[in-house]
Amino acid sequence: MKIKKGDFMSELKPNKVGLSLGIVSAVFYLACALFIASASSFALSVFNILFHGIDFTSIAKTSFTFGETILGLVVIFVTTYIAGAVYAWIYNKL
Repeated sequence: MKIKKGDFMSELKPNKVGLSLGIVSAVFYLACALFIASASSFALSVFNILFHGIDFTSIAKTSFTFGETILGLVVIFVTTYIAGAVYAWIYNKL
């Protein structure tokens, strides 16, 4: 198979882009949940530094159930899968 100049990455596969974004987002979500569960006060300090002007200590929920974590994981995965698939579809249409 020869690749012509300008053909590299000419089309994205929506399912693969969606899965890639979904998996990466799910891993980050789990890492964040673990970070909050294991070091909540330190995690809140880090988030306060990252998000200028927002005081997370007054709005944060530092305890959560396993079911809430799984539900959040599913919602994050599905949402970012759809976003990745739509992104690839739009990219291919341009």
